[in-house]
Amino acid sequence: MKVIDGSFGEGGGQILRTSVALSAVTGEPIKIVKIRENRPNPGLRPQHLTGIKVLADLTRAKVSGLRVGSREVEFSPNRIGFLDDVKIDIGTAGSISLLMQSLLPALAFSEEPCSLKLIGGTDVKWSPPIDYMREVLLRLLMEMGFNFKIDIKRRGYYPKGGGIVYLRTNPVEELKEIKKEKFGTLKRIEGRSHCGRLPRHVAERQANSARDLLSERGYPDPEIEIEVSDSLCPGSGITIWGIGESIIGGDSIGERGKRAEIVGKEAAKKFVSAMESGAALDEHMGDNLIPWMGLARGKSRITVSRITKHTLTNIKVTEEILGVEFKVVGKEGDAGTIEVKGMGFKA
Repeated sequence: MKVIDGSFGEGGGQILRTSVALSAVTGEPIKIVKIRENRPNPGLRPQHLTGIKVLADLTRAKVSGLRVGSREVEFSPNRIGFLDDVKIDIGTAGSISLLMQSLLPALAFSEEPCSLKLIGGTDVKWSPPIDYMREVLLRLLMEMGFNFKIDIKRRGYYPKGGGIVYLRTNPVEELKEIKKEKFGTLKRIEGRSHCGRLPRHVAERQANSARDLLSERGYPDPEIEIEVSDSLCPGSGITIWGIGESIIGGDSIGERGKRAEIVGKEAAKKFVSAMESGAALDEHMGDNLIPWMGLARGKSRITVSRITKHTLTNIKVTEEILGVEFKVVGKEGDAGTIEVKGMGFKA
């Protein structure tokens, strides 16, 4: 059984999510110790339990230490099955996107197509907005051969959550390598600006502010969809993405007291910063793709707008569990290149 130190590097929930996800795929039993040891509320939080429980059901795993506050978990999976028409309620505004980070690798290698109804937060702080998962991550994973669909039925904002997302996945026998070294010519910019339980002009102001900043920086006028939803509590956000040979995203979440113009400008600034780095991918996608690159066949190579501590932590976890070796060119905080010869996992 491999032992993973949950306190190293970034030291947060990402270590737990990646470790259990890759264990579920490979069947490698793991023990995670010192879980979130240096955080204000150390150990497992309620939102972490959901992903582990679902993966345990999917793989008929034996699990110990699965309780709030636990700093040590053992996860021993069996063969990956499948989930059909399963409802998963994270509770309040727990992030649906972070839950998907845990589930997607195992769902990619399931026995049959899977369908899940996920309930929680779609657009909350400290996690990728659901539009980023649907419009950026999904497109890149489809290039690797994994086909899935994300349908957003209702937005879920902090604190009540209650967002509803339907996830449908089709299994793949083997993932293809991914090569994203240059962004190339920008073909178009798209986006979605949304609000719930707030006037439509909030979403419109977010979109207009993003447009203004992009125009000032010389970018083409983006096609930004305006969405007003009947969420359980007020909230807003915007995600924009640019499409070339690769795809780069930028996003921002609204908060009480934060003007809509600031929200739109933040998303545009993140997008412009990633584009002007010269990389093919933004910093968050560099982090997200690491486990997938490790599982894929052949040599994957990507350039990212910024090498983050999250990315370096995810690399270490992936190396320990899959036995692969990543090469990183560039320093933390700078743009850089990440490559690996994947293990070529087959279902």
